[in-house]
Amino acid sequence: MPSRAPAGRRAAGPFTARTAAFPTLIPPPFTARLRCAQSYVSSAVRFPAARRPLRSTVPVSIPPPPGPHQPQGPYQPPQSGHPQYPQYPQGPYGQQPPQPYPGPYQPWGQGYGPYVPEPPVNGLAIASLVLGLLCFLPGVGLLLGLIGLSQIRRRGERGKAMAVIGSVLSSAGLALWVLVLATGGAGEIWYGVKEGASDSSSLSLSTGDCFDTPDGTLTGDLVSDVDVVDCAKTHDGEVFATYRLKGSSYPGDDSVGTSADERCYALEDGYAMDGWAIPDDVDVYYFTPSEDSWKYGDREVACVFGNTTEGRTLSGSLRNDESVLDADQVAYLDAAHVLNSALATVPEAQYVEDDLPGYRRWAGRVTTAVGKQTAMLRAYGWGPDAKRPVSDLIADLDQAKTQWAKAARATDAHTYYAHYDKGWTLLDPKRTVTARKALGLATTPPSDDGGGGGSGSGGTGSGLEV
Repeated sequence: MPSRAPAGRRAAGPFTARTAAFPTLIPPPFTARLRCAQSYVSSAVRFPAARRPLRSTVPVSIPPPPGPHQPQGPYQPPQSGHPQYPQYPQGPYGQQPPQPYPGPYQPWGQGYGPYVPEPPVNGLAIASLVLGLLCFLPGVGLLLGLIGLSQIRRRGERGKAMAVIGSVLSSAGLALWVLVLATGGAGEIWYGVKEGASDSSSLSLSTGDCFDTPDGTLTGDLVSDVDVVDCAKTHDGEVFATYRLKGSSYPGDDSVGTSADERCYALEDGYAMDGWAIPDDVDVYYFTPSEDSWKYGDREVACVFGNTTEGRTLSGSLRNDESVLDADQVAYLDAAHVLNSALATVPEAQYVEDDLPGYRRWAGRVTTAVGKQTAMLRAYGWGPDAKRPVSDLIADLDQAKTQWAKAARATDAHTYYAHYDKGWTLLDPKRTVTARKALGLATTPPSDDGGGGGSGSGGTGSGLEV
């Protein structure tokens, strides 16, 4: 095969002869190189003969510049005067899908969201809690609590805890009411509340109150239904003292009556210091709790003045204490009260022979009381009108003290009676009338003064008041 000659030089040898034989078929050297180039290009991509693409020396795709969230590669892309944006793959037919324009600032990942208001508290839950705490209409409270729980789950409201607590308390209250109704206690509770709340109930009587009863009597089972009235008007009774009984269980009718009898007579002098001012037809009564009222907390005993004659009433107040009397009157009555208290402790035995030791002890108590009474009378500064009458009374009391002291030392009943009669005479209430008149006190002795007992009469001096 003949070799091709280098471009730009003429070949020698056989190639020259062949060229000469076929002058029109052999192109010049430039023409041969062009054809070879066309043959090489057409084997890769065939283009129209009129145009031929030029090979580019720039890479087909340029990576985007490193941003704030993109790591930089080992090689930096060429920079130009214009910002480089990332290239996106082309769709079919050379079309690019729409893409958001990447701005120069990245969005803040922890921005503030819109304000969301707090859900409200369910109103039915609040109502259920209130009714449950008050134990009022427990059935309604339970129903409101259940409805409130349903609304809270459906609406996303608050108040679930209040609805649950209200429902539980209302359930407990409803169970309690069912128990009360089943045992018949509702009627008793209502009766106790009605009587206790009534202003005219005997349970609400206070010291100094005057009142009327429906039937005009203070005897019988009287628990309530009394009307408080003005003491200046006629009335059935007047309260002079009150006190409370102790204990959790009812002590019984007899025990309550005994307590009231002892305490009320002892408290009488605190309200009516001058016993002579109490009319003869007035006696002591009392209102006590019953077994039924005891269950509802009734413990009060009311001590009352009332007329002993059925159908008769009282007129005016019988109160005569420090709030009514002057200082001289109070001083005299305080001293007299000491002796009266000792005289009231007479033994229960009717005759001295039956209980000589008891009567001797009683005579000893009277001796001590007389001595204390005279000391109190001497210590007080009496006015000119009362000084002489009080001094005469003190002299009588000194002699009476001597006789009572001898009776206390008597060894037999005969000796006791001898000194007892002399001492009793010296304590005769009529000897105090002059002093009482000078002081402005009542001057009529009570009719049950017990007027003395001679030989064999026994010690019946408990009713004596000086």
